[in-house]
Amino acid sequence: MLQTPPMLRISEINYSVEGKPLFEEASAVIPNGHKVGLVGRNGAGKTTLFKIIRGELGLDAGEITLPTRAKIGGVAQEVPSSETSLLDTVLEADTERAALMIEAETATDPGRIADIQSRLADIDAWSAEGRASAILKGLGFEAEEQQMPCSAFSGGWRMRVALAGVLFAQPDLLLLDEPTNYLDLEGALWLEAYLAKYPHTVIIISHDRGLLNRAVNGILHLEDRKLTFYQGPYDQFARQRAEQRAVQAAMAKKQQLRRDHMQSFVDRFKAKASKAKQAQSRLKMIEKMDMIASPEQAAKRVFTFPVPEELSPPIISIEGGSVGYTEGNPVLSRLNLRIDQDDRIALLGRNGQGKSTLSKLLSHRLVLMDGKAVNANKLRIGFFAQHQVDELIVKETPLQHMITARPGVMQSKLRAQLAGFGLGPDQAETEVGRLSGGQKARLSLLLATLDAPHLLILDEPTNHLDIESREALVEALTQYSGAVILVSHDMHLLSMVADRLWLVSDGTVVPYEDDLESYRKMLLTPTKPVSKNTKVKEAPKPKRASREDILALRSEVRKAEARVTKINDMRDKLAKKLADPALYEDAKVGELDVWNKKYAEVMGALERAESLWMQAAEKLEKANA
Repeated sequence: MLQTPPMLRISEINYSVEGKPLFEEASAVIPNGHKVGLVGRNGAGKTTLFKIIRGELGLDAGEITLPTRAKIGGVAQEVPSSETSLLDTVLEADTERAALMIEAETATDPGRIADIQSRLADIDAWSAEGRASAILKGLGFEAEEQQMPCSAFSGGWRMRVALAGVLFAQPDLLLLDEPTNYLDLEGALWLEAYLAKYPHTVIIISHDRGLLNRAVNGILHLEDRKLTFYQGPYDQFARQRAEQRAVQAAMAKKQQLRRDHMQSFVDRFKAKASKAKQAQSRLKMIEKMDMIASPEQAAKRVFTFPVPEELSPPIISIEGGSVGYTEGNPVLSRLNLRIDQDDRIALLGRNGQGKSTLSKLLSHRLVLMDGKAVNANKLRIGFFAQHQVDELIVKETPLQHMITARPGVMQSKLRAQLAGFGLGPDQAETEVGRLSGGQKARLSLLLATLDAPHLLILDEPTNHLDIESREALVEALTQYSGAVILVSHDMHLLSMVADRLWLVSDGTVVPYEDDLESYRKMLLTPTKPVSKNTKVKEAPKPKRASREDILALRSEVRKAEARVTKINDMRDKLAKKLADPALYEDAKVGELDVWNKKYAEVMGALERAESLWMQAAEKLEKANA
């Protein structure tokens, strides 16, 4: 049985930038028709690999092999600000169809006319407009917007048009570099579903765990200048990597013990004539040892948010509110909202429904047109949006930004705050224009949280952050003692952080009663119009728990969780004590019994505490249902 040839073969490639090697003897094979996520640390060389595959960069050694006449496509830059409509711009992206359509109008030779019509039928040219329109709609453009010129849209929206164009052209090998960075949640979920059904091979650089779990069936991992291909989605890859790291760590520890033993011999006997030869022999063995690198713990790139003091609830209350930009024409109305300091709220809603307007209202960038708003005394609000990253001063360093924001504060303290957001000594003194996208985002997040806000509003905070940094952000937000409002296309972030969902739709904001998975399915299910004659009978809604009950249950969950954490710390200390070899000497047998008894007691207490925690969490879940 003949095997299908691979779409892409990478054979022992070497490539360096200014003497620094990015790839050394790196090899991989991408099967035809596979959807593959290319993952690796920021700066590892993922975008460079795309440029090499496209032939934009020449290799130092090795080769890249593709099938003959295979078409490669990707989104290099936004489409120009022209007067061509969005729909026509996308249709022109299929250059073969566009050329044949023009030739069909001028061809006079009967044979050539027949060839043109045959080829147009082969590429399904007559359904092209419908396909292009469906792609644009999936990326957020309504029918009337598709007829508007590209010049009517901003750069971010023209990036979506460029993406629509390459998806429409359907290249044999589709290369996408962080496409969800300029999409909202609805667009990102549509793209996931589209890529999963894409008829050809896809390689996508992404740090979005949801996309890497739902849209791909393989992971290409770039690490230590090598490429490794793993079958399966991201979570399966992560489990395999964790197992490999555990084995590698054990081997590295064993080897280090052997090395330390030999070094100890050298240190003791190198000056002793009778042992000098043996000491020299062991020294040579140490020098020749090919040390196994102990794996780095998944980048502990922590975010250290300052702790705000506690305010009396609610911190924000709005009754009968309306807000907008033009008097008498509100974007949102009938607003009845309450935010407490322990809230974690995700804003859902299709593009253009008013999520940004609500964020501006809550951050005091807009004021109510009607209604009543009450804020807690001394309320501080932190706001982060992608445009703030773009507004950083490119010629200044992060340290200079901090000095401007905190004049008179000692530089050592400012440097410590930068380090708390993963910006070490080198990055602190580097001009912002030379920092990576992720480092700029970290600086903007730090500036947004300097005042220890009671409410932190985050609009797409994970753009340009790698997976390890996103996990660090999840951890920081979970521990943060202020309220959080999230707008994000990152389903993993929303599911890990948010415990309340607000739907911004039809000119108002209401609680969304289902979970995120239900929302995802709803977005991906085509809406069917309801006949005017059809009467929809609504099922009676179960009585929800009161706000006070939910707050009490949340407090119970937090206390139970804190109890588990405290007992876990005690357990770790006892385990460390029991691991001390000195405890097992004959003279300390009685002492060992005491420590073992304490350990057993703590383990029993931990089991009871975990049980109480689970019970409290279940009660809260039922109350929120």
